[in-house]
Amino acid sequence: MKALITGAGGFIGSHLCEALIEKGYKVKAFVRYNSRNLWGWLESSPYKEEMEVISGDIRDYDSVKDAMKGIDIVFHLAALIGIPYSYISPLAYIKTNVQGTYNILQAAKEFEIQKLIHTSTSEVYGTARFVPITEEHPINPQSPYSATKAAADYLALSFHRSFGLPVTIIRPFNTYGPRQSARAVIPTIITQILSGKRKIKLGSLHPTRDLTYVKDTVEGFIKVAESGKSTGKIINIGSNFEISIGNIAKLIANLMNVEIELEKERQRERPKKSEVERLWADNSKAKELLGWSPRYTLEEGLKETIKWFKTNLHLYKPGIYNV
Repeated sequence: MKALITGAGGFIGSHLCEALIEKGYKVKAFVRYNSRNLWGWLESSPYKEEMEVISGDIRDYDSVKDAMKGIDIVFHLAALIGIPYSYISPLAYIKTNVQGTYNILQAAKEFEIQKLIHTSTSEVYGTARFVPITEEHPINPQSPYSATKAAADYLALSFHRSFGLPVTIIRPFNTYGPRQSARAVIPTIITQILSGKRKIKLGSLHPTRDLTYVKDTVEGFIKVAESGKSTGKIINIGSNFEISIGNIAKLIANLMNVEIELEKERQRERPKKSEVERLWADNSKAKELLGWSPRYTLEEGLKETIKWFKTNLHLYKPGIYNV
């Protein structure tokens, strides 16, 4: 199978490219064009020479269509994902997350792609109305980011229903691990501690999240790709466990053998009505349809993540709030 991965230079995308190569896929990695021809996290990948890397722009139909030639299966991960920046530049999220998804869907339709896996997010559910959250939970986006992701989800489903495009929507809850952006809470905590800080600056401490280690999330993508039962489905990928932001910070500090003090910083908090207070995944559908369940406990995943950040702290700027 020849697979195209959009967003291939990113956190999850780079791990997915490597896992697919290990499983024998031919990988075409689509990364965002830049004048220095940098490939994001693929620059340091041990499989760099075993994949075809192409540069383009997900917002540009011509480059998307060209990338799709000769492809059997598409993993569409390319997106703007930072929630705080979506308050500053919502139009950029519309162009990337909605228009970019349209480009992928239309090109996949023209080339009669065998399978298209579209990446959603648990943020589309908004604050849980019931827990654990099943795929039937109401969609209630609370940020411009999650609104564009919900729109992209419905667009993908419409192509399945209208044109028979073999689409599956994978809906990861909060993924963490090596290479994650400092915009996310776990890298924020770890990098502040590693830089010597003991007063850790965070946003709201009470919201809960369902956390999945990146290797487990990637395995979910591959299980979806290889399942004959997943087409036309929405599938949660999560741990079926919730923990508050404050308790995540305490757990990380404990694993790193340090004592910390948590300090709420206003600029890191979401607008009150935009904060997703609670996320807790029901992953029974993934277990039943795919035979997938997470292999890493939260502590095991955090230990691997801390270990990686200790070696790669120089790539981050812990003293700066990364919007």
